[in-house]
Amino acid sequence: MDTVLPQKLSVFLADDDADDRLLFEEALMEVSGHVKLITAKNGEQLMDVLEKESPPVPHLIFLDLNMPIKNGFQCLEQIKKDDKYTGIPVVIFSTSCQKESIDEVYNKGADFYICKPDSFQKLKVLLQTVFTKNSQPLVTRPSREEFLLMA
Repeated sequence: MDTVLPQKLSVFLADDDADDRLLFEEALMEVSGHVKLITAKNGEQLMDVLEKESPPVPHLIFLDLNMPIKNGFQCLEQIKKDDKYTGIPVVIFSTSCQKESIDEVYNKGADFYICKPDSFQKLKVLLQTVFTKNSQPLVTRPSREEFLLMA
């Protein structure tokens, strides 16, 4: 199930749950070893890392919605308003699967929405799907029907 990527991708994950960050990292490494993962435990920390010159701007950002200090909704809004982050796909990665939340982040410009799955294998499948869809630059955002990724 290893994805062959043309270059080492830089991926950011913001999630306040340490266990979810670790599980995500393990699944990501099994899906592809060609990824450098940088994690943040809240939205404020993510935005601080994004503003620094090093590490480089990520190829992809995964955002949890329910985080302390600065939540995923606020981060998404800030990322989408800043021209220097315009081309970075943002994938919402959240336990919240309420239609209202999904609609709100779609309207704010998120590229995909993943409801956190209940198994490691399903997480790997979803990450594989994201990397397959993200292997070509997103010329247009997916339709609302293709926005929610489920395993």
